[in-house]
Amino acid sequence: MSDFDLAVVGGGPGGYVAAERAAARGLHTVLVEREHLGGVCLNSGCIPTKTLIHSAKLLQQARHGAAYGVTVEGGVRYDLSAAMAWKETVTARLRSGVAAQMERHGVTVETGNARLTGRGRLAVDGRELGARQIIIATGSRNARPPLAGADLPNVVDSTGALRLPHLPARVVIVGGGYIGMEFASYFHAVGVRVVVVEMLEEILAGVDAEVVRQLKSALPEVTWHLKSRVTAIIASGVTVETPAGERTEAADLVLLATGRVPNTGDLGLEAVGALFNRRGITVDEFMRTNVAGLYAVGDVTGRSLLAHAASRMGEVAAAAIAAEHPSGNRMRYHAVPWVVYTLPEIAGVGLSEQAARSSGRRVHVARLPLAANGRFLAEHMAPASGPPAPPTPRGLVKVIVDAASHVLLGVHMIGTPASEIIFGAATMIEAELRVEDLREIVFPHPTVSEALRDVLWEVRL
Repeated sequence: MSDFDLAVVGGGPGGYVAAERAAARGLHTVLVEREHLGGVCLNSGCIPTKTLIHSAKLLQQARHGAAYGVTVEGGVRYDLSAAMAWKETVTARLRSGVAAQMERHGVTVETGNARLTGRGRLAVDGRELGARQIIIATGSRNARPPLAGADLPNVVDSTGALRLPHLPARVVIVGGGYIGMEFASYFHAVGVRVVVVEMLEEILAGVDAEVVRQLKSALPEVTWHLKSRVTAIIASGVTVETPAGERTEAADLVLLATGRVPNTGDLGLEAVGALFNRRGITVDEFMRTNVAGLYAVGDVTGRSLLAHAASRMGEVAAAAIAAEHPSGNRMRYHAVPWVVYTLPEIAGVGLSEQAARSSGRRVHVARLPLAANGRFLAEHMAPASGPPAPPTPRGLVKVIVDAASHVLLGVHMIGTPASEIIFGAATMIEAELRVEDLREIVFPHPTVSEALRDVLWEVRL
């Protein structure tokens, strides 16, 4: 039996970051991954999806390039096979980078399926490993709804959608969450007819209502069926139960984007008495389970299904295992930013206006269109005369402020590059800064990020 200070089960962004941070602190660490380092995020989630979305973004820009003085000779076309090849190149390079980081920090990497066999003991495909501490970082998988016809060859989940040999003419997306909306944007941009079916009253549950309205207006050709559900899938499409009655939507591809579920099965959690349920493994703010020496991070906890949240959880767990418990080194979820990589991008952090008001707070709300921002205008708003202009860009930054303390509670944005700006808002919320403090921060000009400072001057205190 090999003995380690720490064994990490799962090589995704929670697991490999935890292993790296622990090894950097001098802990003898082993990382067990059943397939590819990088987990779902790197291999079949975040990275490949954003690679394809970037290709779609370039296609949109090229189509309207003449408005900015750039002409493409012979017209613009989209080559799916080339886009898929680039996606594979990116993921392979990043995967090798993770492997190099493990080697550089002295992390032992084992390939196989790991299972807890007792406290401090693991079996990896029959091989026994011992470790003083163990981190479970097994992530999540696509939920598979019990739909008639879900096993037909024209049905894929998000992983399958990243391996398409050719583009469909028409796709039905079942689910209006962030995965469904990113694929809706992608398919819409490359010329596929898109139908979205969502059971709730609106897409992107929890996202600010104004932001959602702008996104939907940016996808004018998409057909929306809200408060609706797919009752069956057939070879030629789906049947949908809508508030107006049942109807059939034709499609040659059906994408199931109905959420994700934690990978808690066959881990041996019962054998060691770890608490878990269908939502994930129960942990505290230091990522400790109820079992001494056993931690869990990332999607498998069900707390925040975001890659960057998983990485932070991994750092918190590594610090706790290394007996570092400063009061600040714990998981704080209220300031974890999120991004939906639609076209245009959506990003947010903290409370939405609806959530803030529902909590009983008195709040000040201010908003500013990004069209008022110089950099955004230069790059996204074509002149009214001259060559055919691109569609009017959607862009908004909105802030929610506590009326009593003037502390910033939430920031919500739509418009590229929201994903590159939102971390600054997360820092502001994490530090509980007041509007008066934030107005003194100097932003570089001209940048889209200035819109965040400008909207704070719109707050009427």
